[in-house]
Amino acid sequence: MAGEVTIVFLGPLRDLAGEPSRLVPAPLDWAGLLTAIGPQIAGQLREPRINVACAGRVLADKTALLAKAGEEVALLPPVSGG
Repeated sequence: MAGEVTIVFLGPLRDLAGEPSRLVPAPLDWAGLLTAIGPQIAGQLREPRINVACAGRVLADKTALLAKAGEEVALLPPVSGG
């Protein structure tokens, strides 16, 4: 059994996903992430202002994602100030 990766949707991405998180089979790469989250969120994720964190670290190059079983991938929308 390969295990699972948890995708965590934050902010407005949570509303688009309709759920706070989703479990997907591990390992998870960029192409797998785009497939797992669906076309609407994938379109958002391709925007440079959306960051991706894996195992607690924001990735400098989100397309280099390679999440292993048990890791969490967080989709981070831009933070709005107020």
